[in-house]
Amino acid sequence: MQKIHGGDIYRNHVTVDFSVNVNPLGIPEKVKDALYRAVGNCHEYPDIAAQKLKRAVSGMLSVPEEYLVFGNGASELFMAIVHAVRPKKVLIPVPSFYGYEYAVEASGGECVFYPLEQEKQFRLDETFLEALTEKVDMVFLANPNNPTGKRMSRAYLRRLLGICKEKRILTVLDECFIEFCGNEYSMIQEISAYDNLLLVRAFTKSFSIPGVRLGYLVCSNQSLSESISRQLPEWNLSCFAQEAGIVCAGQQDFLEKTVLCVREERQFLKENLEEAGLEVFESDANFLLFCGRKDLDKALLEQGILIRNCENFRGLSAGYYRIAVKNRKDNEMLSAVMKSLTEKSMGIHMENSHRFFENRQCRYFPCHKGLEELNCLFCYCPLYGREDCPGNPVFMEKNGRRIKVCTGCTFPHRPENYDRVLEILKKAGK
Repeated sequence: MQKIHGGDIYRNHVTVDFSVNVNPLGIPEKVKDALYRAVGNCHEYPDIAAQKLKRAVSGMLSVPEEYLVFGNGASELFMAIVHAVRPKKVLIPVPSFYGYEYAVEASGGECVFYPLEQEKQFRLDETFLEALTEKVDMVFLANPNNPTGKRMSRAYLRRLLGICKEKRILTVLDECFIEFCGNEYSMIQEISAYDNLLLVRAFTKSFSIPGVRLGYLVCSNQSLSESISRQLPEWNLSCFAQEAGIVCAGQQDFLEKTVLCVREERQFLKENLEEAGLEVFESDANFLLFCGRKDLDKALLEQGILIRNCENFRGLSAGYYRIAVKNRKDNEMLSAVMKSLTEKSMGIHMENSHRFFENRQCRYFPCHKGLEELNCLFCYCPLYGREDCPGNPVFMEKNGRRIKVCTGCTFPHRPENYDRVLEILKKAGK
């Protein structure tokens, strides 16, 4: 599997980066000031114990200082966890962050992948709990998950953690994006109840400082925390990371504004992408997973826009993409470009696209509520009228007749079906 991540602005000409999921509000001014102040400390070693940072984060989370372990980003902590525990078999729902698999393989463990179903919007359900057997030593979970953006309820997590505790399964819960949902969804309040829970977070995404590298682990199991700490290098936190983290710990008002901003902009972006004819999955995070044409990332990059191609995520394929929720100006720009590329793509594939999409003389126009730009496509769909149509069509009364309505059907537009459907249409002279 190709080992790529988002944010490769160094080998691409990028004007706007939608491939990394950082706070659309940017870096708080007080955090910038702290980074500037840290320059004056560069002639000294940073505090090896990160005492001030530990005190600040302990206060922010209302947990004892001894529960905390800090790392050079969450990725360093994932690696330290598996090297401390050395699990033989690790369960990972997919698609999910590749860093879990990377860390497990580096420690010599075996990854067991649990495929999340697109038909269920990639959500974990009761079936996953059955996969938590005595043969599993560790499970990696993300709440919300990356790249799907799905959040688990605390009630579900309590059940899962109870099963894992009973079967002696160590649970690594990645909460790096939880602050975009709201801290009321976090399991941090219940950390003392589960000695088998390792909760991992980072300041990277929430405060838009990926270049600073600062993550932390919360665990009530003292001996386990100490074992993990011994896997970390000394002085792994720079003076920049420590100064920034101390200030970030006091920025709760900023995080509350972030939740409101992300909620509004995520809905705006989702609606605009759907208007462009793309299948967009529901998300609780500051990013969206969607389906589009297989060269969409390349077409956008030609215009200086970088998005995350998700074909290297297990469980996904070519044509799946992830984009960050950014500020309104950037979101409007991306929406306009997406709509332009969609229209251009349809024009390339179908010479009679005007008749295809604008047949306003049709007695049934508009027959597909919410899909006005694609109304007539479904009448030409090779699956239309077939009993085995996988799109789950519904029927409605229109102009005195009972007709099939494909509202909500995205089957012809999924990456694995798109080209095949268009080829059938072209051969049929449609």
